[in-house]
Amino acid sequence: MPKATPLQAESLRWRCRPEAFAFETTEDLPALEEIIGQDRALRSIEFGLGIADHNYNIFVLGEGGTGKSTTVKDIVEKRAKAEPVPDDWCYVFNFSDTDSPKALNLPPGKGSELASEMGELVESLRRDIPRVVESKDYEKHRDEIIEGQQERTRTLFFRLEQKAMEKGLVLKKSVSGLSVVPARDGKAMSHDEFEALPNGKKAAIEEDLKIFQDRLSDAIREARVIEKETKERINALDREVVQYVVNPLVNELLEKFSGFPGVVEFINQVREDVLGNIDDFRPKEEQAIALGALRLPRQEPSFERYKVNLMVNNSETIGAPVVYETNPTYYNLFGRIEYRVQFGVASTDFTMIKAGSIHRANGGYLIVNALDILRNIFVYDSIKRMIKNGETRMEDVWEQYRLVSTTTLKPAPIPVNIKIALIGDPFIYYLLYNLDTEYRKLFKVKADFDTVMPRDDDNVFKYALFAAARCRANGLIPFDRSGVARIVEYGCRLAGDQERLSARFNEIENLMTEASYWAKTSGAAAVSASHVETAERERIYRNSRIEDRLREYIKEDTIMVSTDGRAVGQVNGIAVLDPGDYAFGKPSRITARTFMGDSGVVNIEREVKLSGRIHNKALLILTSFLGERYGQNFPLTLSASICFEQLYDEIEGDSATLSETYALLSSLSGLALDQGIAVTGSMNQKGEVQPIGGVNEKIEGFFEVCRAKGLTGRQGVIIPRRNVRNLMLKKEVIDAVAGDRFRIYPIDMVDEGLEILTGAPVGERGTDGRYPDGAVNNLVETRLLSLARSFKEFGRPPQKKKEKEA
Repeated sequence: MPKATPLQAESLRWRCRPEAFAFETTEDLPALEEIIGQDRALRSIEFGLGIADHNYNIFVLGEGGTGKSTTVKDIVEKRAKAEPVPDDWCYVFNFSDTDSPKALNLPPGKGSELASEMGELVESLRRDIPRVVESKDYEKHRDEIIEGQQERTRTLFFRLEQKAMEKGLVLKKSVSGLSVVPARDGKAMSHDEFEALPNGKKAAIEEDLKIFQDRLSDAIREARVIEKETKERINALDREVVQYVVNPLVNELLEKFSGFPGVVEFINQVREDVLGNIDDFRPKEEQAIALGALRLPRQEPSFERYKVNLMVNNSETIGAPVVYETNPTYYNLFGRIEYRVQFGVASTDFTMIKAGSIHRANGGYLIVNALDILRNIFVYDSIKRMIKNGETRMEDVWEQYRLVSTTTLKPAPIPVNIKIALIGDPFIYYLLYNLDTEYRKLFKVKADFDTVMPRDDDNVFKYALFAAARCRANGLIPFDRSGVARIVEYGCRLAGDQERLSARFNEIENLMTEASYWAKTSGAAAVSASHVETAERERIYRNSRIEDRLREYIKEDTIMVSTDGRAVGQVNGIAVLDPGDYAFGKPSRITARTFMGDSGVVNIEREVKLSGRIHNKALLILTSFLGERYGQNFPLTLSASICFEQLYDEIEGDSATLSETYALLSSLSGLALDQGIAVTGSMNQKGEVQPIGGVNEKIEGFFEVCRAKGLTGRQGVIIPRRNVRNLMLKKEVIDAVAGDRFRIYPIDMVDEGLEILTGAPVGERGTDGRYPDGAVNNLVETRLLSLARSFKEFGRPPQKKKEKEA
């Protein structure tokens, strides 16, 4: 087995050479015309936008900072400009069902024209109708009709009165109306006078009263008929006169909107309603209504029913609408019906219907955050219902939860044709996909934004174009070639791979903004590599208080971590702590103890429930590795405990498998391990070392601890060889490696690291099936065999022990 050799400084970081760029500063670069590094997502978005099926809506998923929202908005807006402008939408009064306003759609610009024309129509009618009904000709004709009616009524009652007088009766007016009473000398008799008459005469008068009372009733009925005919003639006169005002105005509107049947029907209904309510247009005298001690002005007739509520006005829209709703509550999306409160009474009408984002996006695109939709009650189910039914309804969603139902409007539904793009995290996408079967039918296009992209010359140059675009957009100081090169290297560090660049451009932009600030404070004309490095250092300083405090505890030996000397059954492992804003490596002491017993390898963290499932799996893999290597000729009978010292939080992951293996083998062999070398890495049952995450943070974390306690030149870190391509270490570590003050050992097999830590050969089985004397494997196997025999002898009955001794 070849001996592991430390890496050279050149392998610890990929460097972007400023000479690779042909520009002096980013001001020399053209504008960025495309989205960088998201080919898969872009193709998915183009497919989703291009397909007309209303079930092919888009879910855009990806980690934060990958530019999902900006990219989707830019693509949709660019595509929407070339698409037709959708119709205007209006609500108008429903004369046949006043609680259900009608929805009308008109070509863009026609809606505002209709609303304006109807407003002018009402103003014209309110101005011209009073003039007509107050004209002398109209009053003359009206007076003639009224006088004719009055003359007929007078004649009718005069004849009745004459005949009644012939019988000694007269007509008397009272509060209850006209009545026939007996008379003497042309005057009505009193009750006493009538009672004083002889009975025979009283009977004759009563008979006449009965006859004339019936005739009076007939006369009253005939008077009412005359009055009704008079009203009908006056109404006919009103209609005939007002038509001369209404018809020219209405006919002009009908001619303008003749191609829209819904509008024509509404205008005709308006005409009929105007002709049927002419009194509303007559001038009214100022009167007051008494309400207790309060006197209120008489309410003027309302002409709101003739108005047009222009819900969506696309007269100035260019292409299809694109709506990005940042607060998708139910009412913000689906619209609302507002109320006015007057004297404690709430009322509403169709003019108080307000559009939502869905109405404004109808015929275009709606972009909304998926998490915001799920946070707002009623919204997610309502969106699915809208997509399935192809229409949007405006409802009072809280009505079902009220104890008392209230009267409200039920506007007619509006057909919708919207392409919806939800933006969210992968967790939300897979949550909905797996738990909601309807979601799969309605959001069939998945646009997955990647966090990394290949590091080739094309993408490196696009990074430079991105830097130039951000400088122009945000007013930053231009970056020179060295500054751009350092930004590209930072992209590699974010990606955690020398062969890839990060697609989390939000982080890149943040670093550029901070570097521009430091360049400005130093008075530089361009941002160089030194300013970018300053921005990185300052960012780390702002966020590293916890790391610095832990390092102080280690330096003070409050947290015990040895960086020098040798110890049996003890090794330094490295974990990554990530509070959220800053990740760093923290060394931890791992110890192992072995003794006689048959409990096997005991994970102390697991026993106290401080160990995650992946870490528990790693311990089982370690046990399997021991059994495969040392348990071929005799059963493994031992008790061992492995512990992360001074660890008080849960541990998860398998990156400490190597460290635990080395601590256990050291305890079994009795060989001391070098405490100046930390270990990180996973392994499989064959002893092959597997890559882990956070390798840069782990190396830098242990390096900082060694530097704080004093570099000896013998310290270093053992890492999986498959993680070498992930190295993007900071300058201090690279300088220490170049000066032979710190080492990084890449390994492929467990045995390579064991030789580095113990300084002794591991040894391989010979043809006789035994390991060489003094080799690590020999010492381990010998100890395991001794433990197995001792345990067997310890459990043998006393009589058998004596027989064996004899």
